[in-house]
Amino acid sequence: MSSSLVEPPEPLGGGVSKPTQSLLRSLKTVLVSTRSLALAARPTVTRWFSTITSIGWGVLLLGALAWVAATALGWIEASVVAMAALFLVIGAAFFMIGRTRLAVATVVEPPRVAVGQALTGELRARNEARGPLVSTSLEFPIGAGGVTYDLPMLLPGAEHTELFVVPTQRRGVIDVGPVRTVRGDPLGLFRRVQEWTDRTEVFVHPRTTHLEPFGVGLVRDLEGSTAQNTSMSDLAFHALREYVPGDDLRHIHWRSSARHGQLLVRQFLDTRRSHIVVIVDSSPMSYDSEDEYETAMSIAGSLLRRGILDEFDVSFATGDVLMVRATAASGGGRTALDACSRAKPQQTNLIEITAEAARQAPDASLVMLVTGRYPEFVALQRAAGQFSVDATTVAVRVDSSQRAGFKAVADLPMITLPDLDQLPIVLSKGLSG
Repeated sequence: MSSSLVEPPEPLGGGVSKPTQSLLRSLKTVLVSTRSLALAARPTVTRWFSTITSIGWGVLLLGALAWVAATALGWIEASVVAMAALFLVIGAAFFMIGRTRLAVATVVEPPRVAVGQALTGELRARNEARGPLVSTSLEFPIGAGGVTYDLPMLLPGAEHTELFVVPTQRRGVIDVGPVRTVRGDPLGLFRRVQEWTDRTEVFVHPRTTHLEPFGVGLVRDLEGSTAQNTSMSDLAFHALREYVPGDDLRHIHWRSSARHGQLLVRQFLDTRRSHIVVIVDSSPMSYDSEDEYETAMSIAGSLLRRGILDEFDVSFATGDVLMVRATAASGGGRTALDACSRAKPQQTNLIEITAEAARQAPDASLVMLVTGRYPEFVALQRAAGQFSVDATTVAVRVDSSQRAGFKAVADLPMITLPDLDQLPIVLSKGLSG
């Protein structure tokens, strides 16, 4: 009797058939590929959606609602609105096809000017595409405002130049740029903005006046420059002289004394370098007007500039601006006036600002406190008391209703100035008093 082989049946629930496994592998491959494509296309899709304006989103929303109403309620009018919205979006999208290839450069010289000084710049745009560039707009922010230039059609390699004016009527820091191209459609459904330059800063320095060299605030500093007055307590050797009773025996030069047959002592020069600290009260409540505050900043700029010319170390404090120990060797004149340009009126406490400046510049030899007409004298005394007693402190009040003058009250020299032009004359009295 012959026997036949019979294949066992597929297990029920105990495994997966080969066709099913193949189908699952194919499905997994499709899902992985789809996910990879989605991730790759995500930046492009995101960039495309970012070009849709609020008007464009409104048209899309209107079209979607009209399509839902036409489908659910059978309204023919709604279907017409949906089709019109679709055609508008598609038509507007054609204006966004293609890329803008430009080389844009801006030149502003000099980057630092005084208030009121004329300053112009140049903007150059060159077409770097292989084909002609259709008319496009360049948005150019300058300070709080800006200008828009309409570029003409540019052939490949062609360049267009525009001149612009930077406003310098007020002290401050003016942001120039970045230059942006704006591309869109006539209906305003799409708008693509592309930046071509970086933001640059133009410093408008306060108006300053010439001051005579400072004559006070000179303190010993072994790293400083020598002065002509002599001292027995420093390390800069100057000459030998005869011994007089009371001289420090450590300063006797024994070899020279033996050669000359009398006691000779070493004489030294003072080595000293001054450190001037200028503090401006930034509180708007201290001044009668914005012009008086600007006068205070001009006074500060003049003092700092004079200090740099005298080869002093200079520091400046006001509001949230703090500049410590700028020197002529490190471009301190530019740094100091840049700090004045950044200063803005803000509600702060003069004593707190002075205390912080004293912590940052404990070796200050000359301190100038510049404020308005309203702070009480006691507050100025407390502010001056934050510095060492070895420092010379002078207070300057800006008061356009008073005549220029100088007086010393309770060991605190007080200068009153109605404007910047009176500073050189009155300041010389304050420093020599």
